[in-house]
Amino acid sequence: MRRPTPRGPLSSALLTALAGEPGPAPAVVEEARRVVASGTDVLADDDVQIALLVMYELHYRGVDGVDDAWEWEPDLLLARRELETAFEAALRALVPVPATTARTADEVARALFEFTSADDGPSVSAYVAKKATDEQLHEFVVQRSIYHLKEADPHSWALPRLTGRPKSALVEIQADEYGGGRPGHIHSELFAGTMRALGLDDADGAYVDVVPARTLASVNMMSLFGLHRRLRGAITGHLAAFEMTSSIPCRKYANGFRRAGYGDDVTFYFDEHVEADAVHEQIAGRDLAGALAELEPAVRDDVLWGAKAYLVVDGLAGAEMLAAWETGRSSLRRQLPLAA
Repeated sequence: MRRPTPRGPLSSALLTALAGEPGPAPAVVEEARRVVASGTDVLADDDVQIALLVMYELHYRGVDGVDDAWEWEPDLLLARRELETAFEAALRALVPVPATTARTADEVARALFEFTSADDGPSVSAYVAKKATDEQLHEFVVQRSIYHLKEADPHSWALPRLTGRPKSALVEIQADEYGGGRPGHIHSELFAGTMRALGLDDADGAYVDVVPARTLASVNMMSLFGLHRRLRGAITGHLAAFEMTSSIPCRKYANGFRRAGYGDDVTFYFDEHVEADAVHEQIAGRDLAGALAELEPAVRDDVLWGAKAYLVVDGLAGAEMLAAWETGRSSLRRQLPLAA
């Protein structure tokens, strides 16, 4: 990922440390503890969320100019634990576990389908389909690029933590996400193609500096769930809700870009997901999340919570985006130059 610009004392201390040789980083630990003690809203704090994104990125494909050995540096892990503790506490305070008596795979799947279909959060897809300007369409893709350029990777952390039916289900879903063995069909590559067709930079992190904290929090939540084995229920529930709310919105996204005059080179990514995610939602609901809740009753609540957390946190990011657009403002931290 391209090295971002600091957004406050915490990310400044972090990026200063990462510019040097791996080793003790007491200033990063101190700043992490300070910002948590300040009582800031970590879900909306730019400094916290960009710092978490950088720390998590060390476990994916790294950050430009940063020594890979920083990935397991004890002080960095200590600072991340301070931030993650506050981050998870904020998520649990915001999102209660959905109330349900569901226990079996089929019952849990039905519960997931019920509350994802009942979600009445802001509809970014409806706005994109009917109202979005060309500039807003570009902003939408820029916001989504933070996740979609590493699409599926956060959920793949769950693979070694599962067994039996849930593991088989996740392998089936992820095989599609990674193109089914066809070079160039990995979904993150398809999204990069959409970016290029829109005249946008498809380099990982090219737009990290312009994306707001709420969007970063949505992406960081996936990494939090995926990287902690104890939260394997949450990451599977997250994926189930993600797939259950993807097919119809992707159809609307594609329609919005066609309305603006764009062709298949832009819409192919969304068109691909209309059919694929209609299949994935069934597998993710019953054979992955539902089956895990049945196989490991102790993680059932986290399965439900992870699904609900996706709806709420992604909904907050979407609401912020729509509020900006509906008042004639850019949804980004600074406006993009118009694409060629």
